[in-house]
Amino acid sequence: MDGVTIFNSYFNEYDQWFDDNEQIFQAEVNALKKLVPQKGLGIEVGVGTGRFSIPFGIYMGIDPSRNMGRMAKTRNISVCQAVGEYLPFCDDEFDFVLLVTVVCFVNSVRYILDEVRRILKIGGQITIGFIDRETPLGQMYESRKNVDKFYKAAHFSPL
Repeated sequence: MDGVTIFNSYFNEYDQWFDDNEQIFQAEVNALKKLVPQKGLGIEVGVGTGRFSIPFGIYMGIDPSRNMGRMAKTRNISVCQAVGEYLPFCDDEFDFVLLVTVVCFVNSVRYILDEVRRILKIGGQITIGFIDRETPLGQMYESRKNVDKFYKAAHFSPL
């Protein structure tokens, strides 16, 4: 099963993880707060169920999973079903872009970054949260890839 199919099929289980692991989720949000702009028009690429958009006041996102996007919509996020490598937005449209645990699931990091650069206004900011393969967390996920349905399709890279 590919990554989109997994997330589309198990979106409730994915979303429940954030409730079951509130402290980990909050630590991730706190780390990102230092980097995500507080003003301007933002978009989350790979919005998933919208968990990371809400704390940063981001009300627009894209995700390839229809069911994840539907759940994000229940959190008042406008979602477009699309992939990050082909963003359906105009050039220079956003002040900032957020990607959290997305680059490990895309076919081409180069294409997604080119697209993000295209939709960012001059002086805009991109914030990328990713799992570094060389960290203890990255090594744990890497070791569990064969049994973890969500990370089976992931490609972790070193920083």
